[in-house]
Amino acid sequence: MPSIPATRCLRRSAAAAAFAAAALALAACSSSSSSSSTSSSSSSAATASAAAAKKPMTIAYLSFAVDNTYDAPMLAAAQAVASTDGATLKVFDADNNPQTQYNQLQTVINSGQYNGIITQPIVSTGLVALVQQAIGKGIKVVNMDQILGTSLSTDAPQVTGLSANVTFVPTLIGTQLGQQVVQACASKNLNPCKVGYLYDIKASSLDTAIYSGFSAAIKGSPVQVVTNGQSFFTPTDGESATQTMLQAQPGLNVITGSDQGMEGATVALSTAHKTGQVLLVGYGASDAAIAGVASGAWFSDVAQAPASEGRLAVQALVAAIQTGKVSGAINPVAAEPNGGIVTKATASQFTGEWTG
Repeated sequence: MPSIPATRCLRRSAAAAAFAAAALALAACSSSSSSSSTSSSSSSAATASAAAAKKPMTIAYLSFAVDNTYDAPMLAAAQAVASTDGATLKVFDADNNPQTQYNQLQTVINSGQYNGIITQPIVSTGLVALVQQAIGKGIKVVNMDQILGTSLSTDAPQVTGLSANVTFVPTLIGTQLGQQVVQACASKNLNPCKVGYLYDIKASSLDTAIYSGFSAAIKGSPVQVVTNGQSFFTPTDGESATQTMLQAQPGLNVITGSDQGMEGATVALSTAHKTGQVLLVGYGASDAAIAGVASGAWFSDVAQAPASEGRLAVQALVAAIQTGKVSGAINPVAAEPNGGIVTKATASQFTGEWTG
């Protein structure tokens, strides 16, 4: 019922004949005013309660290398979610240096300024003790992209108290890569099939795990790894490494490695006038890879989803800070088509999350 002005109510009260009606009107004025006040008070209380319930969120984001083209969309997605959810996100760039990353995490924990941390380990076991220390101090931690722990064949959290683990499985990437190389060789009836393998950083635990899965997948096939090199996650180094491999093994049939390495290999093959003579199998599902597979310049590619990782990691961390929710293992490529394998027939179904 709409509110009746008090002046109107008083004028009606002056007429004795309308006393009963005036009394009813006054009751209506009082009831409406009281209801409006109560409603406003309840709304204000609910807003204040919701504001009090939402904890301030200051998150430390430990990037392995901000300048890496694979990390850039991951960070951008993480920052977008943090901004939407009202979190402050501070980025720490280790620039591929494990000791720097260790020192940065130590600083974050000791500062007392953060109630959330996202780790992206350069060395799988390097941050474990510090993460345990952070969790012990009540800081919520979500691990992302790289494995945190001793086993590189699982995406299950390996540190007790971890709020979420948003990672791919390195040995699975290697297995799928090996399977695609076997298929590439079979497509040309190559026996033996001479392969040049491009590590990113050969001594890293990540590359060791990927190559382990790759080796198991090619076992018993005509595939023979006859030379190798390192791309250091850059097309330029991938190009140089491919040139060296071609000089050592001019009869190479296949080159395989991460998308950045394959981009470099594409340039090296063009320079050597071998475009189309050597099959390329990559992993990463970058824009460059999807376009290469779609055109037939690359044989196939294994998908990764860096932007999805950044988004899912911050969402899980926000939930952990606000409600204590533990999300466990989160697979960032679970929704990818064709089991995450990009082929010429399925390339149109994929959308790249990074340039390459």
